[in-house]
Parts: sequence; structure tokens; C-alpha cells
Amino acid sequence: STLSFQVLLKSDAPTGDVLLDETLRHIKATESAETVQTWIELLTGETWNPFKLQYQLRNVRERIAKALVEKGILTTEKQNFLLFDMTTHPISNATEKQRLVKKLQESVLERWVNDPHRMDRRTLALLVLAHSSDVLENVFASLADDKYDVAMNRTKDLLDMDPEVEAAKARGAEMIWAVLAAFNK
Repeated sequence: STLSFQVLLKSDAPTGDVLLDETLRHIKATESAETVQTWIELLTGETWNPFKLQYQLRNVRERIAKALVEKGILTTEKQNFLLFDMTTHPISNATEKQRLVKKLQESVLERWVNDPHRMDRRTLALLVLAHSSDVLENVFASLADDKYDVAMNRTKDLLDMDPEVEAAKARGAEMIWAVLAAFNK
């Protein structure tokens, strides 16, 4: 089953991204191959398994936010909530967000191929992650009602596909289907 897919390291060549390189080091250091589900739990810091704590990434959200601030996509602000101050990271570069939103909208409307195996893999992964992060409705919110319905229905049909069946046909996108299966669990 896709939930039991094990992650095998093909290359530990540095990517240039601090979090990705740290992830590669963790995957390389594991004694036995771990499943996609286990890696999602480890890399998001959502496991309490004492034998696997050394493979967890620390402060993932904060580090991702910091990297996006450095790239000029987010900014850092302090917001006051009555009794305490909290650091927030609002978008400073709306152009980049709009580019991604437009790409996803077009992928399920103008460029719809009705076959996930003919879709651009990055776009398919982005749809899966947007769905898993509960932001897919926001992506389509600016569309006219009829287009919104088409986009949501096509996306629902895509995300309701059986990850086991699709992973078997995937030819290089097996990991995307395994991630969808893990989030749908």
C-alpha cells in the first residue's frame, strides 16, 4: 500500500536549501528505511516516538517563515494580542502568491488534461499540498461561480482517486500519491 511506501535515498547531493539538506542527512542516517507516513510525522515534528526524535526537524514552521522572509516573500511583524506579543509573517510579495494561485486555477480550467499522469508533477504536488493544508477553496475563491464549481469538482475528482491505483501507474510521481494517502488517512 502507498502508506507503507518506504523512502529510499537516491542521492545525498546538497540541494542548496538548508531544510532539504538537513532532511537528506536524516534520511541517510536512518538505519532502516522509513515510510512516507513516518517521515511526514518526523519532518513536521508531530511524532513522540522517543527512538526517532533524533530524526525530527526542529522549528520547521519558523525556519520556513525565516527563509521566505529572506527571499522577500514574507515580512516579519509583531502583533499585540492583549496580554502578549506574537510574531507574524504576512505576505510582502503578493505577486508570487498570485502567480501560484493563477497557475493552479489554470491547471484545473484552461490547461485541464483530465489525467493526473499527464499533469505537470509540480502542479499535481501543489494541488495535493493545497488540499492537505485546507487552502484549496481560497485558491479558487476569486473565480466566477461557474468556474469555481468546475475547478472544485475537477480537483475533488482528482483528489478522490485511489492513491494505491494511481501510484501503481505513476512512473515517477509515486511519492505525490503516497503523500496524498498519508494526509487522507
